[in-house]
Amino acid sequence: MTHTPNTGAPPTLPAIPPQPPAPGAPGGSSTTPPPTPASPPSPPARRRTAFAEGVDRLRHAATTEPGRLRVIGAALAALVVAFGAVTAWQMTDRAAAADAVLTSSQPLTSDAADIYRSLADANTAASSGFLAGGQESAATRDRYERDIATAAAKLVNAAANAAPGSPSTQTITRLNRLLPEYKGLVERARTYNRQGYPVGGAYLRYANEKMQQEMLPAAQDLYTKENERLRADYADATPYPWPAITLGLATLAALAWAQRRTYLRTNRVLNHGLVTATAATTVVLLWLTAGHALARSHLDDSYDHGVRSLAVLHDARIASLKARGNENLTLVARGAETKKVGDLTLDAYDHDFTRDIDTLAKGLAHARRLADDDAGMKPVTAAVGSMTEWKKRHAAAREQDENGNYQQALDMVIGAKGATGECFDAVDKNLATALEHEEAEFATAAGDGRDALTGLPAGAAVLAVLGAAGAVLGIGRRLSEYR
Repeated sequence: MTHTPNTGAPPTLPAIPPQPPAPGAPGGSSTTPPPTPASPPSPPARRRTAFAEGVDRLRHAATTEPGRLRVIGAALAALVVAFGAVTAWQMTDRAAAADAVLTSSQPLTSDAADIYRSLADANTAASSGFLAGGQESAATRDRYERDIATAAAKLVNAAANAAPGSPSTQTITRLNRLLPEYKGLVERARTYNRQGYPVGGAYLRYANEKMQQEMLPAAQDLYTKENERLRADYADATPYPWPAITLGLATLAALAWAQRRTYLRTNRVLNHGLVTATAATTVVLLWLTAGHALARSHLDDSYDHGVRSLAVLHDARIASLKARGNENLTLVARGAETKKVGDLTLDAYDHDFTRDIDTLAKGLAHARRLADDDAGMKPVTAAVGSMTEWKKRHAAAREQDENGNYQQALDMVIGAKGATGECFDAVDKNLATALEHEEAEFATAAGDGRDALTGLPAGAAVLAVLGAAGAVLGIGRRLSEYR
């Protein structure tokens, strides 16, 4: 056996082949790559809106019975308050419109009609005084002055109540400008007539033209505008408050559902708070429907048996005034003004008289149909009789004038007894009586309509607050059971 001697030297290890340098190491063949840039920090999470968070909280709360009760209580209170608010708003508007009908638009319509009547009557009195020549009576003169003063006073009142810048205000301004011009022409006609100058008739015809072509159309325009305003007030006062009624029914349905839900979960028939809310809502709804129905009925009655009758009577009275003025001017002009009607040449003023008296007859017939009691029928019937006699006397006076008997015709028109003037005065007096009666009928019916709405807006608001409090307390009583 061969023995290897121990020389004391360390054993020889096998050689390890050299390794190539790592990339990027000193002495390596490749270059060092650039460091990787750090990624940007992620933006902070966007916070949700308060509304979204509130919806989540409500959704979470709705999964529990207390949460559902809170939502139901808030919804019921909101419905009751909304019903009361809408009722108060709509009834306030209707009550204001009903009050405007009674205290503003209808009185202004009557004032406009009085302006027209006063101007037309002043024109008639002026022509009657002119026909009397130097013997103009004090009564005729006083009538003319009274009519002018009435027209001026009514214009002042209309200007004070008309809306600034409205078409009515412009018409009133125009009439205020024309009135003194007309008075000046009449005074010149009187002066020349007393001195015996024929030019006085020309001035009177010029004054009449200003009245017929400028002043009376302007007064008619004012009357028409005020009538439109009156109809607009009626249109605002009478429509049914459907939004309030619908909301009231929806509130009652919601309250009934909530009480049934409570009964099914607790077997308790009554919840005092919800019963209080239901009672308050029911009272408001019944008050709303009954009060408005009553107000509408009275306002419709005031229009059908008041406003319509007044309009017809005013038109009839205006027609009688125009007829009387044209009858007088027929004698003033003495055939100087003519009008072609087909192949005929007619006296212009007598032709207009015939037209106006026909308008008067139609108006009186309409007024008789609208009269709903003896007090309204009686003066209209009397006016019809006076108008019939007027037509007979006028025909007789025209016959005398056409035969050359001017003085006889004049006496039959402006004489002290048996003249057409008596018939005209009777017609005007009876129409004034009928107007007074119909105005009283209107005021009673319209006042009842306005009074039917008294207290409803404020009462609806108070009861709505009471009902909302009852709904909250009733739901709160249920919530207390979970504590």
